[in-house]
Amino acid sequence: MDFRLASFDSPLFATLHHLMDVPDEADKSFNAPTRTYVRDARAMAATPADVKECPGSYAFVVDMPGLKSGDIKVQVEDDNVLVISGERKREEEKEGAKYLRMERRVGKFMRKFTLPENANTEAVSAACCDGVLTVTVEKLPPPEPKKPKTVEVKVA
Repeated sequence: MDFRLASFDSPLFATLHHLMDVPDEADKSFNAPTRTYVRDARAMAATPADVKECPGSYAFVVDMPGLKSGDIKVQVEDDNVLVISGERKREEEKEGAKYLRMERRVGKFMRKFTLPENANTEAVSAACCDGVLTVTVEKLPPPEPKKPKTVEVKVA
């Protein structure tokens, strides 16, 4: 085909242009975050935490006002990821009462922390006092330094 005779406004070029654009649209749908990912990202961003390193442990401190211990879940996943999650439920409305303003966050929350290599995932404890959750992960003892091996020299 002689391309000098075909103009860019021809149906052939329009069809080719359309076919070349299809992968871009498909890439957008494959690369778009899922609803679950967006929900989890919001839940993680809305849960501030403090992380402290103490001489013998790591402490993760998270504000959890108004939550009972049954509403909070602390887990260790993949042997080195600490997951703190739960859900704050909306209070049941009493008859005749209506909200004028709702600012307290309700819904699911979650935080994930990658634990250092010296964290003892078998020694994890959690306590909630006055609306503050403190998760303590003990440290493993430092490895003993290897003693040099002494070799006896024999006289030949």
